[in-house]
Amino acid sequence: MSMTEVCSRCIISGASSPPRPAPATAAPVAAPKCVVPHDLARFELPLSRLALRLAGAQPIKIVAIGSSSTFGAGASSPSASYPSRLEIELQRHFPGHPLSVINRGVNGEEAPDMLARFDAAVIAEHPDLVIWQVGTNALLRDRPLDPRGLVLHQGLARLKAIRTDVVLMDPQYAPRVLAKADRDAVVAQIAGIAKAEKVGLLSRYALMRRWHETDRLPFDSFVNLDGLHMNDWGYACLAKSLGAAIAEAVTRPTETAAVPRPTR
Repeated sequence: MSMTEVCSRCIISGASSPPRPAPATAAPVAAPKCVVPHDLARFELPLSRLALRLAGAQPIKIVAIGSSSTFGAGASSPSASYPSRLEIELQRHFPGHPLSVINRGVNGEEAPDMLARFDAAVIAEHPDLVIWQVGTNALLRDRPLDPRGLVLHQGLARLKAIRTDVVLMDPQYAPRVLAKADRDAVVAQIAGIAKAEKVGLLSRYALMRRWHETDRLPFDSFVNLDGLHMNDWGYACLAKSLGAAIAEAVTRPTETAAVPRPTR
């Protein structure tokens, strides 16, 4: 058999070179399940103004004020920020009820900066609930809140004067926050002020800590590469937990004192 015949057969049979296997592709990683911890997604006191508005079928307006993690830094789009996601969650809890969540987050701000724009950014909106996220930037810049928390007390006094419900939100449980020695003191201070002022508290720090330590989620599943801001999943799960806490607080049965029976 000649070399020409051999090559001819190779071409005809298609055996001139073995087929290459298709390149392997990594299977998509499934997003973790967002589990709402009811012990953390609950306020100590009911949200009385929201409850009245809801019972009267009146529109509800919520203002979220804070820094970059309220604005939505790290999210893929403004619609993925926690205030935007919260509006969707509340519409799910209260279908058909007119409500809106206004995002008043500004990158880089600390509590005094937020307080300085309360009139225009918050009070002018006539909100029924204000969610005030505070503490992270001061902590990162090694300027934690003053020992008496005067700025927070002043801000809460102004919000109470317009008879709005209030929820405080503390710093995130993220690598850059965990690197700060004062983190636990700041978290405890915000919790103490919320209790003393009788306003709600959503401990984002405790919630995210639960994700990492109990649910065993790695930081990169809910925190961006910057080690600080949340990603889309983190903002969505935060909003889901906050929405559950708000829904419970406005539908909680009102405790009434027992009426003593008359004695003969």
